[in-house]
Amino acid sequence: MAFVAVHAWTLVLGVLLIPARAFWDLDLYRWWAWQGLHEGTWQGIDSAWVYPPAAWLPILGGSWAGTTSTEGYATAWSLMITALDAVALFALLHTPAWAGRATSGRATTRGAWWWLAFLALLGPVSMGRLDAVVAPVVVVALVLGLRHPWLSSALLTLGAWIKVAPGALIVPLLLAARKPWRDVIAPAAAVSAVVVGTVVALGGSPYLTSFLTEQDQRGLQLEAVGATPWLVGSLLTDRISIVLNQQLVSWELHGPGTQAAADTIGSLFFLALAAATLFLWWRRHELDGLLWVRPRVGAELLVRGALLMATVMIVFNKVGSPQYIGWLAPPVAVALALRLPRWRTSAILLAVIAGTTQIVFPWGYDGITGYHPANVLVLVARNVALVVLLVHTVVELLHRPEEAQQPDEPSAESQPDESRADAAATNASSAARDVPSSIASSDSDSSSVQAFDASSGPASAR
Repeated sequence: MAFVAVHAWTLVLGVLLIPARAFWDLDLYRWWAWQGLHEGTWQGIDSAWVYPPAAWLPILGGSWAGTTSTEGYATAWSLMITALDAVALFALLHTPAWAGRATSGRATTRGAWWWLAFLALLGPVSMGRLDAVVAPVVVVALVLGLRHPWLSSALLTLGAWIKVAPGALIVPLLLAARKPWRDVIAPAAAVSAVVVGTVVALGGSPYLTSFLTEQDQRGLQLEAVGATPWLVGSLLTDRISIVLNQQLVSWELHGPGTQAAADTIGSLFFLALAAATLFLWWRRHELDGLLWVRPRVGAELLVRGALLMATVMIVFNKVGSPQYIGWLAPPVAVALALRLPRWRTSAILLAVIAGTTQIVFPWGYDGITGYHPANVLVLVARNVALVVLLVHTVVELLHRPEEAQQPDEPSAESQPDESRADAAATNASSAARDVPSSIASSDSDSSSVQAFDASSGPASAR
């Protein structure tokens, strides 16, 4: 009932009450689908596109009710997202069966309830963006990654070809897998080959990677964490202003140092991801003696590492669109479903981040672009909380597993015979399928965006 209520309310908000403010990207998706189906013009195939080519899968998936009505398309899209979220919820409620009892322990509803609360707190952007498609896919991938890394890798790779971000989560999966080449790299390469082959066959090879370069045209978006000093400065001086980028239809900060900051953050993004990868590699090396004999150690490395990569992608990003916060939820929800210790602070922090993000967008966005101090300070507080979450995640990754032992989760040595039997059965089943993993096998356009008439085209290309 709670699941239906959350999704029904979000649908009503986006489709009926505030569609132009909450679901404006869906009108862009509808327009692209209409162009492709009725005019034969396909973004990413016939022209450069801001999204990876597999983004067509959900965009066309939302067109089953037609592409001429904005309300019809938005309703169809919302029902599609509701179905995907239902699959993720099912995975969270059945984590012991999907991930292996030796890893998850007793079943719990913590992860499922937190996931629903997060969606409600984040609001309309939890449904009305492409990121709403990949979030439940990542939930399922992380749950399955504990036992079937090959399937997890395939799902994350497909998610990356839809909205890029899930691709970074392959890093902790790769480090947690016992046979990374077979169980992670090979499936990722296979999925990528299918996507690339399809695009090339359709004649889109010149624009295959255009989504990687289209972002270079962006300036310093006002929601970005790195834009916070200039955002505060806009309240204090007329030299810093909030300006609408007409081509991208996004709000950016202009003034002394803003372009240099955008360029610097653009470079730091890749350096930060590389640093996070090296840090996780070092942590995996430090845990090597425990990784294959304590299933929950591998689980912690996977989900905490996924949260680290997702947070880095937001903190070190010159674009700070509100839907990006959805990248952070899957690792937390899965960790709670696994009953992993020391995740309460992360869960509370992210809930606060989600709630303040909804206050910022859609409810308080006009106040921010209108230089209202209260609205701006809410966004500043949200950005500070993101930095705190990043630091907290790094600190938690440094904890020794012995120190993170949850009181109500007995160690392998002290588990009752029945629990040890479950772990042995899990291992035997995994070995029989010859699908070992880091856990189960052990003891456990922008250039293409045009300005459209309000009655026929999209209102935004955020």
